[in-house]
Amino acid sequence: MTKEITVELVRELRDATGISVMQCRRALEEAGGNMEKALAILKKTSSDIALKKVNREVKDGAVMIKIEGKKAVLVPLHCETDFVSRNEDFRNVLTKLTEKAAKDGLEKMKKEAKEMIDMIIQKTGENIQLGEVFEMKGDVLGNYVHNNKIGVIVSLEGGSAELAKDIAMHITAMKPEFIKPEEITAELRKSTTELFQKDVEGLNKPEEIKKKILEGKVQTYFKERTLLDQAFIKNASENSSETVGKLLEKNKAKIKEVKRYSI
Repeated sequence: MTKEITVELVRELRDATGISVMQCRRALEEAGGNMEKALAILKKTSSDIALKKVNREVKDGAVMIKIEGKKAVLVPLHCETDFVSRNEDFRNVLTKLTEKAAKDGLEKMKKEAKEMIDMIIQKTGENIQLGEVFEMKGDVLGNYVHNNKIGVIVSLEGGSAELAKDIAMHITAMKPEFIKPEEITAELRKSTTELFQKDVEGLNKPEEIKKKILEGKVQTYFKERTLLDQAFIKNASENSSETVGKLLEKNKAKIKEVKRYSI
């Protein structure tokens, strides 16, 4: 028996899904007024729409981090434009995914993500994709998110959550490629030296001087890209030359793990 499609019924379906009034009314009409069938129809429609948009490039989005006790999760959600990345529905889905990841784990969240994302694709008309999600465990955790586009989690051995957050903020701005000098391979040092050698060869200087200039260039290059050797950015206004390594040493702390994600 077909149920009358009332305004209240349409509103109930719209409140449950966030889909437009017209789409909700069509789904209810197709389902003969049955709410469960109408929901199933909307989910299938959302999935079909998402499939058509899957190859469109997702160049924008937002990243969110949540720390629960000794666990941190980083969840990025990609879309096509900055406009959609600031959309309330988009942000709500990202929040729900992040909270679910923190509470139930990454795998369970990923299993439920598609259905949630497909609904937003139907509403916004853009391709939306879940990015690489990440989980970190540790006794001392800190994070920093810049403009919803760059997220960093830091795990420390010793120190404090405030220190971990400060270092996460530093990593967000300075983008180190290495944590410590030991991570720089001999092969990379060799290729970098060869690159700078071309600059030094043309100098009208004695060979011994050119050798020292070359060593200085290579040392500076890697120092600027190694976290522990970088000058701590929060102290830059005080003209302090304190490095992140010295800051950690002063606080009896060590870096255990770092994750940086940029949209």
